[in-house]
Amino acid sequence: MINKQKLWFLTLFSLILVLSVYYITMPSDLLKTSSDNDTSSIVVNTTEEDSLSVLQIMSDEERLQQMEDLKMILNNVDSTLEEKNNAYEKMQLIKETKGKESTLKEKIKKEYNLDSFIKIENNQIKVVVESNEHSYELANNIIRSIQEEYEEKMYISVKFQ
Repeated sequence: MINKQKLWFLTLFSLILVLSVYYITMPSDLLKTSSDNDTSSIVVNTTEEDSLSVLQIMSDEERLQQMEDLKMILNNVDSTLEEKNNAYEKMQLIKETKGKESTLKEKIKKEYNLDSFIKIENNQIKVVVESNEHSYELANNIIRSIQEEYEEKMYISVKFQ
């Protein structure tokens, strides 16, 4: 589970990374006019697609860190057989969950023609959808189509951006 300190670190690190890339890729003419004129300003526009990408990147980084921790357990000579088995099972579960998230994301894209971010944790599924339409009917339809993929009851939340 990710704690608040790690979440803040990842958020700030991502922001610094994005700003660094933006600064590096900025045309040099813009930098010269910006530094010559103190009154000029630079405006950065972000889109919903960018926020979905940031959510996906943060989720991937979190999973990557979990996988690295589990690999360390597997490669550790002092780990017991039970610990190694548990670590391997968790790695398989992470891979399975990532595959299921991709499948659900493709399903939403295919059925509703909407970009989305999906995060599965145990029996909870969080869906963030990029849509101008914020209707209960659309949210219910998305929930139903996701629930069709599971035999057991899942707690599904849909958020629009």
